Amino acid sequence: MTVHSTIQAEAAERAALADLHRAAPAASRERLGLALEVVNGVLLSMASARPSILVNRVVGLGVDRPAARTTVETIVERYRVAGVSRYFLQLDPDARPEGLEQWLTDTGLKPYHRAWAKFTRGTEPAPEPRSDLEVREIGAEHASDFGRIAAIGFELDEEWTPVLAGLVGRAGWHIYLSFDGGVPAGCGAMRVHDGVAWLDWAATLPEFRRRGSQGAVISRRLADGIAKGCTAFATSTGEAADGDAQHSFHNIERYGFRRTHARANWVPAE
Repeated sequence: MTVHSTIQAEAAERAALADLHRAAPAASRERLGLALEVVNGVLLSMASARPSILVNRVVGLGVDRPAARTTVETIVERYRVAGVSRYFLQLDPDARPEGLEQWLTDTGLKPYHRAWAKFTRGTEPAPEPRSDLEVREIGAEHASDFGRIAAIGFELDEEWTPVLAGLVGRAGWHIYLSFDGGVPAGCGAMRVHDGVAWLDWAATLPEFRRRGSQGAVISRRLADGIAKGCTAFATSTGEAADGDAQHSFHNIERYGFRRTHARANWVPAE
């Protein structure tokens, strides 16, 4: 994947995160304290009533344009005023300008012990999955199943179910479930943005694990994305850490993705 395509992949991720906010029902938005802001080209995503770093995070600092110190100060102040003490400021290794990390330190942030790896791939056919589960793209009839499975998989409380369910049927989104007979077992989402397919929200219910659901859902999304004319695919997951083998990391690589870089996560020092 070229440098230009890597920037496109970053844009696809930001677009997907922003659309999660737009998909949220008004009642959920209020209860979760959802807020979305673009600060000098940087996406600031917030759920002030919940501590999840899946939503409380900043993406794109110093990527499209060199960052400014005032931008960092504004971001930190926004979270402080909202009472959010747990969030990630995700820093690309090529973020500009030099000295940016010192600004983060000066504003009271520190590196978190675990980075998030970014993966990309081209349009090579995916290997055949090894699973006895059936994968189908779903519509509104299974939206709540998707929301429920994704929320469980990412350790989110049930308030997130209608938010995630709201992605079903939105422009650019393709939502999938794996089934054991007629019973939903796992899920995954794909959002197409300017020819780049961003893969997100992959999860499997505990009772269906080790049956190849994640691989089958990845394979189906790749096949559909290629058929839709996508030129590249991208996704992300946490780096492996002691006590966490990160099976998602290995599944992603098994289906032809390569790790392009890791984004450091900066968090409040106190």
